[in-house]
Amino acid sequence: LNHHYVYDAPMNVGRLVSQVADKSQTKTQNSSKRPYGVGLLVAGVDEKGPHLFETCPSGISNEYYAMAIGGKSTSAKTYLEKHFANFADADLETLIQHAVEAMNKTTSSDQALTEKNCAVAIVGVGDGGNFKELPANELQKFLDKLEKKDEPDATMDDTAPATAAPADGAAPMDTA
Repeated sequence: LNHHYVYDAPMNVGRLVSQVADKSQTKTQNSSKRPYGVGLLVAGVDEKGPHLFETCPSGISNEYYAMAIGGKSTSAKTYLEKHFANFADADLETLIQHAVEAMNKTTSSDQALTEKNCAVAIVGVGDGGNFKELPANELQKFLDKLEKKDEPDATMDDTAPATAAPADGAAPMDTA
């Protein structure tokens, strides 16, 4: 608010996100203060167009073209990276479908995205203004087009499968 009075112009999205990140980072410097334990995904529009930023509790902020944060976000990031080359030429409907598909990758195989557990908002310069949340009936059109999940989710186990012990009884890592 002060920025508008001092500069007589709205604040850039990047500067606003930077101030939020700085506030988060300040809390990590004092032992008597609890740091913020949440990352934010911030979408905004300024005179340069739409922007997407991620902030971390440590005070780091980065700008992205597409991003996912939270539980199982790795699956969504993998989907977004795989289809990223198509985003530049895609129309709005296709971009929304990609976003919903990426969200669908974060759910377990026994759950489905519904209009009750999913929301999509459009941030950008256009006919509808800078921010528009899709109504449930429009969102349902995209949910109906989702790829079906056939297989159960693979576990995110980094350990190798156990192997049988050698015949002489030594442990597999034993060098003696």
